[in-house]
Amino acid sequence: QVSLVQSGGGLVQDGGSLRLSCAASGRTFSSHAMGWFRQASGKEREFVAALDWGGRTYYKDSVKGRFTISRDNAKNTMYLQMMALKPEDTAVYYCAARNVEYYSRYPGMYAYWGQGTQVTVSS
Repeated sequence: QVSLVQSGGGLVQDGGSLRLSCAASGRTFSSHAMGWFRQASGKEREFVAALDWGGRTYYKDSVKGRFTISRDNAKNTMYLQMMALKPEDTAVYYCAARNVEYYSRYPGMYAYWGQGTQVTVSS
């Protein structure tokens, strides 16, 4: 059974940093696309960052230069390093994985999801 288990997140002040982790079990995703999404209260889930099978990275415009997505294939774990956090980054963050090697910005294209973790940035 495939599962994605998230850790990290929490409460941080404006300008602070956090790191999210997403540990996969049940299969390896080293040759598949994985990504991070977030959902703020009352809003739809939106794309944040992703990487494809070749390690290429993709970001939402508003997080470019502040967030870094990475993957440790030996640990079957993906990370999202978030720096210079802003109150508008407050949301529940989800990791996700596809069954194919190419990334997508659409949540419906991802087959597996983590449980979600709250990130709150106070002003």
